[in-house]
Amino acid sequence: MPEPGSPPARRSPPAVRALRWEGGSLVVLDQRQLPGATVHRTLGHLPEVAEAIRTLTVRGAPTIGVAAAYGMVLGQRVDGLGVDEAARLLRETRPTAHDLFVGIAEVERAWREGKDTLEAAAAYERRLVEECHAIGEAGAPLVGQGARVLTHCNAGALATVAWGTALAPIRVAFRSGRDPFVWVDETRPLLQGSRLTAWELREEGIRHAVIADNAAGYFLGRGEVDLVIVGADRITRSGDFANKVGTYEKAVLARENGVPFYVAAPWSTFDASLTRGDEIPVEERSGDEVRNFAGIATAPEGSPVRNPAFDLTPHRFVRGFITPDGVLAPEEIEERLKAQRPLHP
Repeated sequence: MPEPGSPPARRSPPAVRALRWEGGSLVVLDQRQLPGATVHRTLGHLPEVAEAIRTLTVRGAPTIGVAAAYGMVLGQRVDGLGVDEAARLLRETRPTAHDLFVGIAEVERAWREGKDTLEAAAAYERRLVEECHAIGEAGAPLVGQGARVLTHCNAGALATVAWGTALAPIRVAFRSGRDPFVWVDETRPLLQGSRLTAWELREEGIRHAVIADNAAGYFLGRGEVDLVIVGADRITRSGDFANKVGTYEKAVLARENGVPFYVAAPWSTFDASLTRGDEIPVEERSGDEVRNFAGIATAPEGSPVRNPAFDLTPHRFVRGFITPDGVLAPEEIEERLKAQRPLHP
Protein backbone atom coordinates (compact mmCIF):
# COMPACT_ATOMS: atom_id res chain seq x y z
CA MET A 1 0.00 0.00 0.00
CA PRO A 2 1.16 3.61 -0.51
CA GLU A 3 2.84 5.17 2.49
CA PRO A 4 0.65 7.39 4.73
CA GLY A 5 0.14 10.77 3.13
CA SER A 6 1.16 9.61 -0.36
CA PRO A 7 -1.09 10.78 -3.19
CA PRO A 8 -2.92 8.00 -5.06
CA ALA A 9 -1.13 6.65 -8.12
CA ARG A 10 -2.45 7.89 -11.48
CA ARG A 11 -3.97 5.07 -13.50
CA SER A 12 -3.38 6.65 -16.91
CA PRO A 13 -0.67 4.75 -18.81
CA PRO A 14 2.60 6.47 -19.67
CA ALA A 15 2.76 8.52 -22.85
CA VAL A 16 5.32 6.09 -24.27
CA ARG A 17 3.56 3.41 -26.31
CA ALA A 18 5.33 0.77 -28.37
CA LEU A 19 2.65 0.23 -31.03
CA ARG A 20 -0.91 0.91 -32.07
CA TRP A 21 -3.40 -0.33 -34.67
CA GLU A 22 -4.42 2.55 -36.91
CA GLY A 23 -6.16 2.75 -40.26
CA GLY A 24 -5.85 -0.96 -40.99
CA SER A 25 -2.10 -1.09 -40.31
CA LEU A 26 0.21 -1.64 -37.36
CA VAL A 27 2.15 1.50 -36.41
CA VAL A 28 5.27 0.74 -34.34
CA LEU A 29 7.84 2.91 -32.62
CA ASP A 30 11.20 1.90 -34.15
CA GLN A 31 13.21 1.02 -31.06
CA ARG A 32 16.44 0.77 -33.04
CA GLN A 33 16.42 4.55 -33.51
CA LEU A 34 16.05 5.51 -29.86
CA PRO A 35 17.16 7.62 -28.09
CA GLY A 36 18.47 9.69 -31.00
CA ALA A 37 15.24 9.83 -33.01
CA THR A 38 11.58 9.00 -32.47
CA VAL A 39 10.53 7.22 -35.65
CA HIS A 40 7.20 5.49 -36.21
CA ARG A 41 6.87 2.91 -38.95
CA THR A 42 3.62 1.78 -40.57
CA LEU A 43 3.49 -1.96 -41.25
CA GLY A 44 0.76 -2.98 -43.65
CA HIS A 45 1.71 -6.60 -44.37
CA LEU A 46 2.51 -9.65 -42.29
CA PRO A 47 6.06 -10.10 -43.72
CA GLU A 48 6.82 -6.52 -42.62
CA VAL A 49 5.70 -7.34 -39.08
CA ALA A 50 7.81 -10.50 -39.08
CA GLU A 51 10.85 -8.54 -40.22
CA ALA A 52 10.24 -5.85 -37.60
CA ILE A 53 10.23 -8.52 -34.89
CA ARG A 54 13.31 -10.25 -36.28
CA THR A 55 15.34 -7.03 -36.52
CA LEU A 56 14.27 -5.68 -33.09
CA THR A 57 12.36 -2.77 -34.60
CA VAL A 58 9.78 -3.97 -32.09
CA ARG A 59 11.11 -5.91 -29.13
CA GLY A 60 10.29 -7.06 -25.62
CA ALA A 61 8.40 -10.31 -25.16
CA PRO A 62 4.91 -8.88 -24.50
CA THR A 63 5.22 -6.26 -27.26
CA ILE A 64 6.26 -8.80 -29.88
CA GLY A 65 3.35 -11.00 -28.79
CA VAL A 66 0.92 -8.17 -29.53
CA ALA A 67 2.74 -7.28 -32.76
CA ALA A 68 2.47 -10.91 -33.89
CA ALA A 69 -1.24 -10.94 -33.07
CA TYR A 70 -1.82 -7.96 -35.35
CA GLY A 71 0.52 -9.54 -37.91
CA MET A 72 -1.89 -12.47 -38.07
CA VAL A 73 -4.72 -10.02 -38.79
CA LEU A 74 -2.74 -8.54 -41.68
CA GLY A 75 -1.95 -12.03 -42.97
CA GLN A 76 -5.64 -12.81 -43.18
CA ARG A 77 -7.08 -9.45 -44.26
CA VAL A 78 -4.35 -8.00 -46.48
CA ASP A 79 -2.00 -10.72 -47.64
CA GLY A 80 -4.55 -13.47 -48.24
CA LEU A 81 -2.42 -16.07 -46.46
CA GLY A 82 -3.71 -19.27 -44.96
CA VAL A 83 -3.73 -19.50 -41.19
CA ASP A 84 -0.94 -22.08 -41.06
CA GLU A 85 1.37 -20.07 -43.33
CA ALA A 86 0.73 -16.84 -41.41
CA ALA A 87 1.46 -18.50 -38.08
CA ARG A 88 4.59 -20.20 -39.42
CA LEU A 89 6.11 -16.96 -40.74
CA LEU A 90 5.72 -15.29 -37.37
CA ARG A 91 6.82 -18.26 -35.25
CA GLU A 92 10.10 -18.40 -37.14
CA THR A 93 11.14 -14.88 -36.09
CA ARG A 94 12.41 -15.36 -32.52
CA PRO A 95 12.37 -18.60 -30.50
CA THR A 96 12.69 -17.65 -26.83
CA ALA A 97 9.84 -15.26 -25.94
CA HIS A 98 6.75 -17.25 -24.96
CA ASP A 99 4.49 -14.22 -25.47
CA LEU A 100 5.19 -14.32 -29.22
CA PHE A 101 3.65 -17.77 -29.52
CA VAL A 102 0.73 -16.90 -27.25
CA GLY A 103 -0.12 -13.81 -29.31
CA ILE A 104 -0.10 -15.87 -32.50
CA ALA A 105 -2.23 -18.59 -30.92
CA GLU A 106 -4.85 -16.18 -29.61
CA VAL A 107 -5.60 -14.90 -33.12
CA GLU A 108 -5.06 -18.27 -34.78
CA ARG A 109 -7.83 -19.69 -32.58
CA ALA A 110 -10.25 -16.94 -33.58
CA TRP A 111 -9.32 -17.36 -37.25
CA ARG A 112 -10.02 -21.10 -37.23
CA GLU A 113 -13.31 -20.56 -35.40
CA GLY A 114 -14.47 -17.97 -37.93
CA LYS A 115 -14.38 -15.12 -35.40
CA ASP A 116 -13.16 -11.57 -35.87
CA THR A 117 -9.37 -11.73 -35.84
CA LEU A 118 -8.95 -8.00 -35.29
CA GLU A 119 -11.12 -8.13 -32.19
CA ALA A 120 -9.07 -11.11 -30.94
CA ALA A 121 -5.83 -9.17 -31.40
CA ALA A 122 -7.24 -6.05 -29.76
CA ALA A 123 -8.60 -8.09 -26.84
CA TYR A 124 -5.18 -9.65 -26.34
CA GLU A 125 -3.57 -6.20 -26.33
CA ARG A 126 -6.12 -4.86 -23.82
CA ARG A 127 -5.60 -7.81 -21.50
CA LEU A 128 -1.84 -7.40 -21.62
CA VAL A 129 -1.99 -3.68 -20.80
CA GLU A 130 -4.38 -4.37 -17.91
CA GLU A 131 -2.11 -7.12 -16.58
CA CYS A 132 0.96 -4.90 -16.72
CA HIS A 133 -0.84 -2.18 -14.77
CA ALA A 134 -1.85 -4.85 -12.24
CA ILE A 135 1.82 -5.89 -12.01
CA GLY A 136 2.63 -2.29 -11.13
CA GLU A 137 0.01 -2.21 -8.39
CA ALA A 138 1.13 -5.58 -7.01
CA GLY A 139 4.82 -4.71 -7.01
CA ALA A 140 4.71 -1.07 -5.92
CA PRO A 141 4.61 -1.93 -2.18
CA LEU A 142 8.07 -3.49 -2.62
CA VAL A 143 9.42 -0.09 -3.73
CA GLY A 144 9.67 1.98 -0.58
CA GLN A 145 10.34 5.70 -0.21
CA GLY A 146 13.53 6.51 -2.10
CA ALA A 147 14.18 2.83 -2.89
CA ARG A 148 17.18 2.15 -5.10
CA VAL A 149 16.23 -0.41 -7.73
CA LEU A 150 18.56 -2.19 -10.14
CA THR A 151 17.07 -3.40 -13.42
CA HIS A 152 18.52 -5.03 -16.53
CA CYS A 153 17.62 -4.56 -20.21
CA ASN A 154 14.33 -2.81 -21.01
CA ALA A 155 11.15 -4.08 -19.38
CA GLY A 156 9.15 -0.88 -19.63
CA ALA A 157 6.41 0.40 -21.90
CA LEU A 158 8.52 -0.19 -25.00
CA ALA A 159 8.75 -3.89 -24.17
CA THR A 160 5.12 -4.33 -23.12
CA VAL A 161 3.03 -1.88 -25.24
CA ALA A 162 2.33 0.33 -22.22
CA TRP A 163 3.10 0.14 -18.46
CA GLY A 164 5.97 -2.32 -18.47
CA THR A 165 6.79 -5.28 -16.26
CA ALA A 166 9.93 -4.49 -14.23
CA LEU A 167 9.29 -0.76 -14.61
CA ALA A 168 5.58 -0.96 -13.76
CA PRO A 169 6.05 -1.17 -9.95
CA ILE A 170 8.60 1.65 -10.18
CA ARG A 171 6.16 3.79 -12.19
CA VAL A 172 3.31 3.20 -9.75
CA ALA A 173 5.58 3.92 -6.76
CA PHE A 174 6.79 7.11 -8.44
CA ARG A 175 3.25 8.26 -9.17
CA SER A 176 2.40 7.60 -5.52
CA GLY A 177 5.08 10.04 -4.43
CA ARG A 178 7.77 7.60 -3.28
CA ASP A 179 10.60 9.00 -5.45
CA PRO A 180 12.41 5.76 -6.39
CA PHE A 181 15.86 5.73 -7.97
CA VAL A 182 16.80 3.27 -10.73
CA TRP A 183 20.21 1.84 -11.56
CA VAL A 184 20.02 1.18 -15.32
CA ASP A 185 22.31 -1.55 -16.64
CA GLU A 186 23.47 -0.54 -20.11
CA THR A 187 22.77 -4.11 -21.37
CA ARG A 188 25.34 -4.98 -23.98
CA PRO A 189 25.58 -5.65 -26.83
CA LEU A 190 22.54 -3.64 -28.03
CA LEU A 191 22.25 -1.29 -25.04
CA GLN A 192 18.54 -1.74 -24.41
CA GLY A 193 19.08 -0.38 -20.91
CA SER A 194 21.02 2.78 -21.69
CA ARG A 195 19.15 3.49 -24.94
CA LEU A 196 15.61 2.52 -23.98
CA THR A 197 15.10 2.18 -20.22
CA ALA A 198 16.94 5.43 -19.49
CA TRP A 199 14.90 7.14 -22.23
CA GLU A 200 11.62 5.97 -20.68
CA LEU A 201 12.67 7.02 -17.18
CA ARG A 202 13.81 10.42 -18.40
CA GLU A 203 10.51 10.94 -20.23
CA GLU A 204 8.60 10.31 -17.00
CA GLY A 205 10.99 12.20 -14.72
CA ILE A 206 12.08 9.20 -12.64
CA ARG A 207 15.54 9.52 -11.07
CA HIS A 208 18.09 7.11 -12.53
CA ALA A 209 21.72 6.55 -13.50
CA VAL A 210 23.10 4.44 -16.34
CA ILE A 211 25.87 2.05 -15.35
CA ALA A 212 28.05 -0.38 -17.27
CA ASP A 213 26.83 -3.96 -16.97
CA ASN A 214 29.96 -4.98 -15.11
CA ALA A 215 29.50 -2.19 -12.54
CA ALA A 216 26.39 -3.76 -11.00
CA GLY A 217 28.44 -5.85 -8.57
CA TYR A 218 30.25 -2.72 -7.40
CA PHE A 219 27.03 -0.98 -6.39
CA LEU A 220 25.47 -4.13 -4.93
CA GLY A 221 28.61 -4.72 -2.87
CA ARG A 222 28.54 -1.15 -1.54
CA GLY A 223 24.98 -1.52 -0.29
CA GLU A 224 23.63 0.98 -2.82
CA VAL A 225 20.92 -1.31 -4.20
CA ASP A 226 17.78 -2.13 -2.20
CA LEU A 227 16.18 -4.56 -4.62
CA VAL A 228 16.50 -5.92 -8.15
CA ILE A 229 13.51 -6.18 -10.50
CA VAL A 230 13.82 -7.68 -13.99
CA GLY A 231 11.41 -8.82 -16.65
CA ALA A 232 11.39 -12.20 -18.38
CA ASP A 233 10.94 -13.75 -21.80
CA ARG A 234 9.80 -17.20 -20.65
CA ILE A 235 9.13 -18.63 -17.19
CA THR A 236 8.73 -22.34 -16.51
CA ARG A 237 6.30 -23.72 -13.98
CA SER A 238 9.16 -24.29 -11.53
CA GLY A 239 10.17 -20.63 -11.71
CA ASP A 240 13.34 -21.09 -13.74
CA PHE A 241 13.29 -18.34 -16.36
CA ALA A 242 14.96 -16.81 -19.40
CA ASN A 243 15.72 -13.11 -19.67
CA LYS A 244 18.23 -10.86 -21.43
CA VAL A 245 21.74 -12.25 -21.15
CA GLY A 246 23.39 -10.89 -18.02
CA THR A 247 20.35 -11.48 -15.81
CA TYR A 248 21.78 -14.64 -14.24
CA GLU A 249 24.85 -12.72 -13.11
CA LYS A 250 22.66 -10.08 -11.44
CA ALA A 251 20.66 -12.78 -9.63
CA VAL A 252 23.81 -14.44 -8.28
CA LEU A 253 25.27 -11.09 -7.19
CA ALA A 254 22.00 -10.12 -5.51
CA ARG A 255 21.95 -13.39 -3.54
CA GLU A 256 25.59 -12.95 -2.50
CA ASN A 257 24.87 -9.44 -1.21
CA GLY A 258 21.55 -10.18 0.48
CA VAL A 259 19.50 -8.08 -1.95
CA PRO A 260 16.01 -9.37 -2.87
CA PHE A 261 15.63 -10.29 -6.55
CA TYR A 262 12.20 -10.15 -8.22
CA VAL A 263 10.88 -11.06 -11.67
CA ALA A 264 7.86 -9.21 -13.11
CA ALA A 265 5.79 -10.75 -15.88
CA PRO A 266 2.25 -11.10 -17.28
CA TRP A 267 0.68 -14.55 -17.51
CA SER A 268 1.52 -14.85 -21.22
CA THR A 269 5.21 -15.12 -20.27
CA PHE A 270 4.63 -18.25 -18.17
CA ASP A 271 5.03 -21.51 -20.08
CA ALA A 272 3.18 -24.26 -18.23
CA SER A 273 4.53 -26.88 -20.66
CA LEU A 274 8.10 -26.54 -19.35
CA THR A 275 9.54 -27.50 -15.96
CA ARG A 276 13.22 -26.53 -16.07
CA GLY A 277 15.18 -23.63 -17.46
CA ASP A 278 17.31 -25.84 -19.67
CA GLU A 279 14.16 -26.70 -21.67
CA ILE A 280 13.83 -23.10 -22.86
CA PRO A 281 15.19 -22.47 -26.38
CA VAL A 282 17.82 -19.73 -26.27
CA GLU A 283 18.22 -17.50 -29.31
CA GLU A 284 21.75 -16.81 -30.54
CA ARG A 285 22.07 -13.70 -32.64
CA SER A 286 24.64 -12.49 -35.17
CA GLY A 287 28.18 -12.11 -33.90
CA ASP A 288 28.29 -8.72 -35.60
CA GLU A 289 26.26 -7.31 -32.69
CA VAL A 290 29.28 -8.01 -30.45
CA ARG A 291 32.03 -7.58 -33.03
CA ASN A 292 31.02 -3.97 -33.77
CA PHE A 293 29.78 -1.00 -31.79
CA ALA A 294 28.15 2.00 -33.51
CA GLY A 295 29.80 0.94 -36.75
CA ILE A 296 33.28 0.65 -35.21
CA ALA A 297 35.05 -2.70 -34.96
CA THR A 298 35.59 -3.74 -31.35
CA ALA A 299 37.14 -7.16 -31.99
CA PRO A 300 39.80 -8.36 -34.43
CA GLU A 301 38.46 -9.38 -37.82
CA GLY A 302 38.08 -13.13 -37.92
CA SER A 303 37.75 -13.61 -34.15
CA PRO A 304 34.92 -16.05 -33.39
CA VAL A 305 31.98 -14.63 -31.44
CA ARG A 306 29.21 -16.24 -29.38
CA ASN A 307 26.17 -14.04 -28.87
CA PRO A 308 23.36 -15.62 -26.83
CA ALA A 309 20.53 -13.12 -26.52
CA PHE A 310 19.29 -14.62 -23.24
CA ASP A 311 20.49 -16.58 -20.25
CA LEU A 312 18.73 -18.90 -17.80
CA THR A 313 18.28 -18.16 -14.10
CA PRO A 314 17.28 -20.94 -11.66
CA HIS A 315 14.30 -20.22 -9.44
CA ARG A 316 16.36 -20.54 -6.26
CA PHE A 317 17.71 -17.03 -6.82
CA VAL A 318 14.24 -15.44 -7.05
CA ARG A 319 12.57 -13.93 -3.97
CA GLY A 320 9.26 -13.56 -5.78
CA PHE A 321 7.44 -13.23 -9.10
CA ILE A 322 5.41 -10.05 -9.48
CA THR A 323 2.31 -11.13 -11.41
CA PRO A 324 -1.05 -9.51 -12.19
CA ASP A 325 -2.46 -11.49 -9.24
CA GLY A 326 0.17 -10.55 -6.68
CA VAL A 327 3.69 -11.50 -5.68
CA LEU A 328 4.22 -15.26 -5.78
CA ALA A 329 7.00 -17.41 -4.38
CA PRO A 330 8.51 -19.80 -6.97
CA GLU A 331 6.81 -22.78 -5.34
CA GLU A 332 3.40 -21.15 -5.82
CA ILE A 333 3.66 -20.77 -9.59
CA GLU A 334 2.59 -24.22 -10.69
CA GLU A 335 -0.65 -24.18 -8.67
CA ARG A 336 -1.48 -20.65 -9.79
CA LEU A 337 -0.94 -21.58 -13.44
CA LYS A 338 -3.51 -24.34 -13.11
CA ALA A 339 -6.07 -21.73 -12.06
CA GLN A 340 -5.34 -19.38 -14.97
CA ARG A 341 -7.22 -19.34 -18.26
CA PRO A 342 -4.99 -21.46 -20.52
CA LEU A 343 -2.67 -19.39 -22.71
CA HIS A 344 -1.04 -22.03 -24.84
CA PRO A 345 0.62 -21.66 -28.24
